Amino acid sequence: MKQILISLFLFSFCLQAKSPNFIMIYFDDLGWADTAVEMIPGDAGSRSDFYQTPNIVKLAEGGMVFSSAYAPSPVCTPSRNSVQHGMTPARMLNAVLHSEAASKEYRGVITIPQALKKANPNYISAHFGKWHIPSLTPTKAGYEVTDGPTGNGEGDYLDDMRTHLPEDDPKRMVSLTDKTIKFIEDQNKADKPFFVQLSHYAVHIWHDSFAETREKYKKLAKSNRAEAHDYFPDSEITESMYKHNWIINYASMVDDMDAQLGRILERLDELKIADNTYVIITGDNGGGMRNNGRLSGSKGDLTEGGIRVPFIVRGPKVKANAYTSVPTAGWDILATFYDLAGGTEALPPEVEGGSLKNVLAKGDKASVERNLRDFVFYFPWYNGEPESALISGKYKILKNLDTKVVQLFDLSKDVSEGNDIANQMPEKTVEMEKTLDNYIKKVKAEDLMDLRIGYLDRMTKLWIPNTDREIIENKKLMEQGDARGKKEYERLTGYRKWMEGEIKFTVERAKMHGKDLSHYLKL
Repeated sequence: MKQILISLFLFSFCLQAKSPNFIMIYFDDLGWADTAVEMIPGDAGSRSDFYQTPNIVKLAEGGMVFSSAYAPSPVCTPSRNSVQHGMTPARMLNAVLHSEAASKEYRGVITIPQALKKANPNYISAHFGKWHIPSLTPTKAGYEVTDGPTGNGEGDYLDDMRTHLPEDDPKRMVSLTDKTIKFIEDQNKADKPFFVQLSHYAVHIWHDSFAETREKYKKLAKSNRAEAHDYFPDSEITESMYKHNWIINYASMVDDMDAQLGRILERLDELKIADNTYVIITGDNGGGMRNNGRLSGSKGDLTEGGIRVPFIVRGPKVKANAYTSVPTAGWDILATFYDLAGGTEALPPEVEGGSLKNVLAKGDKASVERNLRDFVFYFPWYNGEPESALISGKYKILKNLDTKVVQLFDLSKDVSEGNDIANQMPEKTVEMEKTLDNYIKKVKAEDLMDLRIGYLDRMTKLWIPNTDREIIENKKLMEQGDARGKKEYERLTGYRKWMEGEIKFTVERAKMHGKDLSHYLKL
């Protein structure tokens, strides 16, 4: 009888226990040192000296900062796909922006919404903002509420993809936050546990911000990243500068995005659900606006600047005002949410990430159990520098897939990757390279040369012919005095020339692999 009573008590307790909520704010292209929070305590080079992010600071003060957090990839699509599935981009067959292989062979076994449903069928999931996973729609991934399979364009245009966004909603920051808050309110009213991912279009190009925020930054002390043109009169700020390389605009955009985070945190307090809600902020890849603090490289490569990102978590039983040096990657998020939501059944073996639950409570005293022990990064960039990398403990190797050059770094002493110690530790370098190459081979990741040939085919058979037709059409308009036709003609001829350069570069790189693709030069 006593055992039965105990069992009934435990069962009743489980029914009454309220499942936690999850909010993930996913920033686009936000650099590791692009906030006012030091990513490494006491290291001024790991934060911005100019961008003001008081709400991210507030989140960090109430939660935990991961000093060694990595995006799965140095570009968006592979990272986003990896995060949803808890698997590396290499295993997902989606290691670069082009995702034809992943569309033909979908390798996902479970997504975040599906994992939460597995933990508790009452969970409701929503996704707002940039999706950018061509091989999978949000609905198929299990999101009940979504604004669709969006890409980059929605961050600059209204739904007609022609009309620029209004000045009172730059990068849709306000409207996305409105949707997020509405979803939170609806689920709270329905007494449903929820997960919402707000994937900002900011701070990806084209940069945009509120005019009043820009006026604020013009009056602040100059950043160490500032250049002379940043303080030209507005009349001398060109459209290209405004959209791509004006630090006043970029700083304002970061600030405006932070303000929207503040609205969400404030609403959680008003609804009295902050204590039962995990809020996580992170990014899809490294940044590239001027520099990444003391990290080398930027978006588009596997240096620390290309893949190390901000990662801050606040929520129930998370140590407050804390830092941890325990490394994590985006593929840990699925397993972490599942564990925190009360999931007990084992996740599919293909899931490579591990739960951060113990780390959130104990910091550096805890560790993470993963099916994939080391951190493997694979980026067969067909129109740039193709790379792979492996992080094992304090060591990292970085391999160029064309030249086969392998570098070794001790990240515990050299986070800037300025001291290659491969020649000093040849056995360690060979051991790690073998582990890296074996993994890429084991998961049957995309082949670099297959990707290059596909790239050349798309340019020569589709993009160039289409561009040539548009050049002819706009040349006629230009000759008739049409200003827009002239602008388009100049843009398209520049694009045509760029593609010619891409073909030459790709053909030359193919020679490093013993491949003669020179016939593409004649097309």
